[in-house]
Amino acid sequence: MAEEQSKQEGPDLTQGVPLTSIPENGLLVGHVGDEAVVLARSGEEIFAVGATCTHYMGPLGKGIVVGDTIRCPWHHACFSLRTGEAVGPPAFDPISCWPVECRDGTVFVRNRPMDEKERPARRPLPAEQPQRIVIVGGGAAGFAAAEMLRRQGFGGELTLLSADDAAPYDRPNLSKDYLAGEAPEEWIPLRPPEFYQANRIDLRLGIRADHIDTQARAVLCADGQRLPFDRLLLATGAEPRKLSIPGADLSHVFTLRSLDDSRAIIEHAKDARRAVVLGASFIGLEAAAALRARDIEVHVVAPDRHPMEKVLGPEIGDLIRSLHEEHGVTFHLEDNATAIDASTVTLKGGSKLDADLVVVGIGVTPRTEIAERSGLAIDHGVVVDQYLATNVPGIFAAGDIARWPDAHTGDAIRVEHWVVAERLGQTAAFNMLGLRRRHTAVPFFWSKHYDLSIRYVGHAQQWDEIEIDGSVERRDCIARFRKSGRTLAVATIGRDREALRAEEAMEKDTMPAG
Repeated sequence: MAEEQSKQEGPDLTQGVPLTSIPENGLLVGHVGDEAVVLARSGEEIFAVGATCTHYMGPLGKGIVVGDTIRCPWHHACFSLRTGEAVGPPAFDPISCWPVECRDGTVFVRNRPMDEKERPARRPLPAEQPQRIVIVGGGAAGFAAAEMLRRQGFGGELTLLSADDAAPYDRPNLSKDYLAGEAPEEWIPLRPPEFYQANRIDLRLGIRADHIDTQARAVLCADGQRLPFDRLLLATGAEPRKLSIPGADLSHVFTLRSLDDSRAIIEHAKDARRAVVLGASFIGLEAAAALRARDIEVHVVAPDRHPMEKVLGPEIGDLIRSLHEEHGVTFHLEDNATAIDASTVTLKGGSKLDADLVVVGIGVTPRTEIAERSGLAIDHGVVVDQYLATNVPGIFAAGDIARWPDAHTGDAIRVEHWVVAERLGQTAAFNMLGLRRRHTAVPFFWSKHYDLSIRYVGHAQQWDEIEIDGSVERRDCIARFRKSGRTLAVATIGRDREALRAEEAMEKDTMPAG
């Protein structure tokens, strides 16, 4: 987690700044007392809001203005300039807002932020509301939906079922700073236990839903519980693919998906000297970087020619490989493990790698079993419409299991990324309340390897061209993934604002053709 930016950057905004110093649809960073504040210009309106993102303390002054929102350059959280509300994950907490006055071409900010009474009131919900909502799944989508339901004013019964033994937590951190020993455990929960009690969210941990009685409208749990509902959200997520070779079940072989998984790897890593990571995609390589931070020798084995090539292409994949190699990781690409024993991993060609720790990161599969047993439409995921409704009235799906019609490409897509799941969960919450919001958010993810961060916007399942502006080698570039001349996705390194602009262009369907 980053340190908060300097609070004394820029001018004292209570003393006034020229209107002309704020770019059109742009930002100016200053301060009010000890608080960092950013002035944002949207058309003819001027707003003053807190300059620090509430997710990982990102610098909002380096973001962009889109309509009456401000967006963070790090992880694309979005905040209302009018209310400060976090209207787009991964942030959930609001930023402060300050009253602004413009006199004779000079903008002044009041020396204290608005209180709740000064902020615009939220629109009332439709008259007819469900009385009981059940959410199955305590991951990103399930948590985001529950939080948004209460934020929007839903007053009925709200039950959040999770097969996990831990309350909803920051899953991306499990393969990054937490696994590396650089993030304490108190950073991991998305909310403290008292949040669920204060918001009347009936969080039930260690409970596995088994079946949905679609006629009686009830969730049947494996332990015999029966939970009636008026609206139901399935957000069961995904599970790691299993390794099916001799030795895959040995005690020093781990997958990495849950908090318990990460804790187990950390405990085993205390005495480990050599690790083999199976898989060269996001989880595998982030785990490799984290284990190197613990001074463990790391070998990565994968069938791919280039790391992460299927998502980022060969040039960025080779950059990621060289970066890991600079930090001491050894790659064994275009190869596979065929067996594991107590001290070695055997590769397809017969060579052996010493290993007292093995981490398996070979992808995930959506947990659709309960949906299949309950008669929901399945096609490479749970099929939903633009409102995330399934083929059964009153039942919605979000997160890694949902396959929805992408508003930007027209294709049905299913995406396994954290921020995408959170945004899907929020859309589902609006629609369970009858607010009829189409899911139009552009997919986004980030990946961090040592000091290198990659931002990716859009979704390119296939492409026939990658256009790169800038230099991949110098870590200053934007890569556009195109099919038939249309840009489907953009990846950036060192160009955070360009990633935000690409997201905006995709939302507005103004992305230039190739």
